[in-house]
Amino acid sequence: MTDYTPYIQKALATEGGHLSIGRGGFSLHYGLGWLSGYDCDTVKAEAIAAGLPVYDSRKLDFGVVAKLACNGPMIAVGRAPDPAPWNSLSFVPLYHVMDAYRRAGAEIHHMPPTPLNSGPDA
Repeated sequence: MTDYTPYIQKALATEGGHLSIGRGGFSLHYGLGWLSGYDCDTVKAEAIAAGLPVYDSRKLDFGVVAKLACNGPMIAVGRAPDPAPWNSLSFVPLYHVMDAYRRAGAEIHHMPPTPLNSGPDA
C-alpha cells in the first residue's frame, strides 16, 4: 500500500491543489505536476483526513462527467486564474469546477470558499 502523504502535503501547499476521482482512477494535482493511479479509496481517505479538496464523480452519469470535463474550464493549479469571462480553455479557481461537479451530484469534500470578485459575472 502506498503512503500518499508527501503528495497530499504538496497539494495542500499549492493554490488549487486537489484530488479528483473518476471512473478511470484518481489524479492528485499539486504544484506543476500530478500523481495518478487506481488506488482511489486509499488516496481519497488520506486526502479527506488531511483536509484536501476532493471531488469524486464515479457515481455520476458518464455523459454528465464528459460534458463537465470537455466543456468546462480547467482548474488553475499553482498558477493565477484567467480573467473572466471563462470558456473551456480558461483556467479558473478550484471552487468553480468543484461547484459544477457538486451541482451535478458528485461527492465533494473540503470545497474551498467562494473566491471574492471572481466568476463568470465578475
